[in-house]
Amino acid sequence: MNENVDLRVPVLIVGGSLVGLSASLFLSRLGVRHLLVEKHSSTSTHPRGRGNNVRTMELFRAAGAEQLIRDAASVLADNHGILQAGSLTGDDQEWLFKEIDPGGGLARFSPSGWCLCSQNDLEPVLVTHARAQGSELRFSTELITFEQDADGVTAVLKDRATGELTTVRADYLVAADGPRSPVRKQLGIGQTGPGDLFHNVSITFRSRRLASVVGDRRFIVCYLTDPEADGALLPVDNEEKWVFHAPWQPDRGETLEDFTDERCAEHIRRAVGAPDLDVEITGKAPWHAAERVAERYGSGRVFLAGDSAHEMSPTGAFGSNTGIQDAHNLAWKLAAVIGEAAGPELLQTYEAERLPVAKATSARASARSGEHSHPGYAGSPGPGGGRKGGGMLTVALGYRYVRGAVLEVDPGLPVVPESMSLTGEPGTRAPHMWLGRGGGRVSTLDLYEKSFVLLCDALSPDWRAGAEQVAKRLSVPLQAFGIGSAPDADLKPEDGADWSAVHGTSAEGAVLVRPDGFVAWRSEGAAADPEATLYEVMLTLLHRG
Repeated sequence: MNENVDLRVPVLIVGGSLVGLSASLFLSRLGVRHLLVEKHSSTSTHPRGRGNNVRTMELFRAAGAEQLIRDAASVLADNHGILQAGSLTGDDQEWLFKEIDPGGGLARFSPSGWCLCSQNDLEPVLVTHARAQGSELRFSTELITFEQDADGVTAVLKDRATGELTTVRADYLVAADGPRSPVRKQLGIGQTGPGDLFHNVSITFRSRRLASVVGDRRFIVCYLTDPEADGALLPVDNEEKWVFHAPWQPDRGETLEDFTDERCAEHIRRAVGAPDLDVEITGKAPWHAAERVAERYGSGRVFLAGDSAHEMSPTGAFGSNTGIQDAHNLAWKLAAVIGEAAGPELLQTYEAERLPVAKATSARASARSGEHSHPGYAGSPGPGGGRKGGGMLTVALGYRYVRGAVLEVDPGLPVVPESMSLTGEPGTRAPHMWLGRGGGRVSTLDLYEKSFVLLCDALSPDWRAGAEQVAKRLSVPLQAFGIGSAPDADLKPEDGADWSAVHGTSAEGAVLVRPDGFVAWRSEGAAADPEATLYEVMLTLLHRG
């Protein structure tokens, strides 16, 4: 198609917050050229969205950013629990939980862990790391219009500093442009769900004496429940910088102008239970908690990710994590299609996989708000105390894809099971186990990022040979690793662990894992012709049959 365009890229990302920046990083790691545009002049300056769950940190680990993020979050490294209290000076106090990972049990499932890194600290890390990987990021650049056809998307961008217009032609557009997504609206995609849940005003403030009131209680958040001054207190540096979320009732005529510095300071003093507390208000930002999920995750060559696709209650920090995982799921599929390893139908599996996860997770987030009596939220915990559909770790890490680019999965299974079960079943995140490799130590999860991976026993050379031939025949990224104690094994399990038992197969079987770390297919025994079997499996998964 001949057009007057200023720039051509395979992918245009609209929105440069956590999800858009993550999408940029993941695409760069996969060698996909793209352009990200963000209408604001810089990354977020307000401390919010701090909870990064274990699955998200696994993705950043694979992308080489995990330690950079932990370094940026070091000031809150010792903050773990959630406290609920009538005030910080009274006797009415209860830990909803005191440790994120009591007893260190998470190590059985993952080489990573939870990380408290506020959005204003995390986004600059993603910007720096994405640019180091080759990402092109343009701030103060706004999407004005876009049109799509059978071959791509034509977008007009505006430099908000100069007013200059640029026409970009992209094969695909990823809309990470927030809950009021103009892209979603132009596509005419509706939303389902209860809608608005509650409204808060996030107040940043300084107080030098508050640290002494808090003492050694290193909480992630403290829900303060005084009926006349409830809210949520969050530390920023555990010393003098803090955030307070105050309930806001716009449906009752309350305006943002009503939240004067004096009112906010008095509200915080009463909530904390310290009438003489020094409080210096430094900023205010409204936010709205909602439960909504888009009816579709895109149209044609345009895809939604993050808040444009789903809104969730903040309790449990599910929203941004789900969005980052959207971006990761979409990135490897875009890379496969753009690189002609897969047919365009593979991109249809993005919605088939991620939309059910968003619905299940958003419902769990709302239930969590009820369990924690989040200030401003009037909903109830729901059936069974709101815990139906799995606990926090199960929702964050144990979800499964029952449809999409997976084979031999029962579509009737729940997306989020009642309990954790990462045992190599197709559609679930592949199990973690430690392996020796070339004198070093790696997790199985460190193998997954840029290619499909076939795991088999070191004493089953036919699987490895078959995978090598299939990779050549189909020109697809596919690596095979023989695991075991044999001298020629590619990987050696630590402490004599049985890799096949961990992955729910036998020594004669094999497990095929996708670039995003989810099990695509599993053979529980030997195959008469491994090459032919793998060839058909890969054709089906990549929609090239």
